[in-house]
Amino acid sequence: MSQGVPAGQGGPMDSILAQWRRERPDLDSSVMAVCGDLWRAADRVRDGVAANLAGDELDLAGFDVLLTLRRQGKGRALSPSELAQDMMISTSAMTNRLDRLQKRGLIERRADPEDRRALRIVLTEGGFALADRIVASHVATEERLVSALTPEERAQLRRLLAKIG
Repeated sequence: MSQGVPAGQGGPMDSILAQWRRERPDLDSSVMAVCGDLWRAADRVRDGVAANLAGDELDLAGFDVLLTLRRQGKGRALSPSELAQDMMISTSAMTNRLDRLQKRGLIERRADPEDRRALRIVLTEGGFALADRIVASHVATEERLVSALTPEERAQLRRLLAKIG
């Protein structure tokens, strides 16, 4: 049975695949290499991004909120549920993130002018400045992390990942 990925292309997964071929030759275990390599790559990217944020005492969750608000434009606000939807998280997880950012003075919760029962979240001046600075270092960090890929390979990778994501 074909194993899908030629030997030597799976990196650290090659020995694992060889063991599975020996122990279970009836299974095409090549999918383990694909998923394992995806997990490792995702971990490397996540770790690189987290290291970039550490100096600003931001975690990935807070960073995500700041950049989601920043890309709306200066002074633009979103409701907590709009933020949660945009970030694909629960509203309860959003509350904790907002609490931490508000304590740091990076966001404000404001009454919605059209519905006084509702809230709108906006970046403070400090939050906007931090988001602006961090997005530049974030892009540079991600550029470094994928620098081994050509522009064509990056586009190909995005197309391939879109098929499974």
